[in-house]
Parts: sequence; structure tokens; C-alpha cells
Amino acid sequence: MFSIGFHTDAFNSSYWSFEQCLEWAQKNGVRWIECGTIDGVSWIHGLGYQPHVALWEDPVLLRQKMDGYGVRFSQLDAAFPLSLPEGATLGVEYVLHTIRWARLTGCPCVDTTDDRYKPEGATDREVMEHMRRIYRQIVRVAEAYGIVINIEPHGYYTTRPEFMAEMLDFVDSPCLRMNMDTGNTFIAGQDPVAFLERFQDRVSHVHIKDVSESLAAAARGDLTGIAVSHCAIGEGVNAENIRRCLEILRRRGYDGVLSLECEGQGGPMIERSLAWVRGQIGGRG
Repeated sequence: MFSIGFHTDAFNSSYWSFEQCLEWAQKNGVRWIECGTIDGVSWIHGLGYQPHVALWEDPVLLRQKMDGYGVRFSQLDAAFPLSLPEGATLGVEYVLHTIRWARLTGCPCVDTTDDRYKPEGATDREVMEHMRRIYRQIVRVAEAYGIVINIEPHGYYTTRPEFMAEMLDFVDSPCLRMNMDTGNTFIAGQDPVAFLERFQDRVSHVHIKDVSESLAAAARGDLTGIAVSHCAIGEGVNAENIRRCLEILRRRGYDGVLSLECEGQGGPMIERSLAWVRGQIGGRG
């Protein structure tokens, strides 16, 4: 059974707080939410103008607040680009802190990825071995906490199926899975349907993202990911691919969250996206 959620990135441009996102979810009957984690202090977050959570916030008290809205986390986004040299220092600590915090909030998944560019001066084999060491360290802790580490196609390596396949085998563990992203795979020049078909057995979380015709014409094959697509889901050139991906997931018996990723425009655009996705899955979700 599909469940519908959304990424709070939708309200970055509106400068909403995380609690405003909870209010929107409650109003629109959405029970799952995904957001980024901030490892430190940010003035824009502290003033209530950023819809993500900081790891200094108390996770148990936040979970109680979320319970009051009838909303739970589907995933926490800790997508520091682990392919960079800093992935072994800053990236590892960031993900490990997020894993511990996720456990206390009852969040099942933590999202990770690589950088858009291949690190300068390094071979593909060197970078893959660098990330192998990182994921082995991360997954060992994730197993102890009962958290799934997802790899999202978003960068130079993760949007290429041959590298994604190798990364998903870095560790033989049920705690290393994939976060499918319909928009990132498309903008990177891949076929989202073929990408999902190849990795459908490894998917534990899904980003539903459309792509506008203008962005596809200008950047497909040059970008490897989109922060948020300025196009309502169902209104772009990726809509048919999304329909076919939903059918694959339905046949596979996917029992998880479809997390909507699009510009919200303070509500109207993501509400159109929500209505379209609900229509595709035959109900409220």
C-alpha cells in the first residue's frame, strides 16, 4: 500500500518553519514528512525561516509535537556529498549524528548521496573505494540503531546505474537500500523507468518529482539532480515516467512512502501535485 508524504524543501522559498509544514500536512491529510537535518546552529533556522530540523533540538519532544499533528517522519535527509574528500570527516559525522537522532524520533530511514561532480584529481576507482569505506562505517552504526541508510541518485556516481549497483553492494546488509528519485534520474539523462526496474528490489523510499519542459530542454544530461522542481507533479515532461514507475512499484508490492518533491509556492503547487498523485494511486494514500 502506498503512503504519501512530502519533503519540506517545498517550502524553502516560502521561508516556513518546520511546524508550519506540520500544520500543512495535517490540513491536507498527509501523515508522512521528510526534511533535512542541520548539524549545528543556523540563524535562518533559529528565527523560524527554514523548514528543516536541527540536531540540537530534542528529538523526543519533537516526536511528541509531531504526534499531536498526526504526522511522522518517513526519512531524514543527511545528503552531504560523501564522494568529496570531506565525506570521510564532515560527512560521516553528520550522517552518524542523524542516525542517532532518527532513532529517537522513530524515523526509519536516513538519506545519503554523492556530489554532482567527480572529485578533481581522483580516479573513479579511488572515489568508489573512498565511499566504500564510508558506507561500511555508517552501516555498522545504522544496523545497531535499526535505521535504513538509503542511497539517492543525485550525483555523478549515483545517477549511473553501474556505480549505483556497486554502491548498493558495498555492504551486505538489509540496512543499505536505495531512495528512488524520478526527477533526478530523468534530469541526469537516464530513463527513470529502466532505473527503477533494475533496482526495484532495493528501494525503501521514493521521491516523486516531475521536470518542467523548459528545465529538461536546458539541462537534461548536464545536471545530475534537482533540489526541487519548479513544476507541479503531473504537469511536466516526466509525468508518464512517474505513472510507469508507480505501476512497477504497485506490481512489486512496494509498501512505503511516496515523498513529493516540488516547489510548493506556499501551498498551491504542492497541493496540485498531491491531488495528481492521489489520483494516480486511486485514493488519498
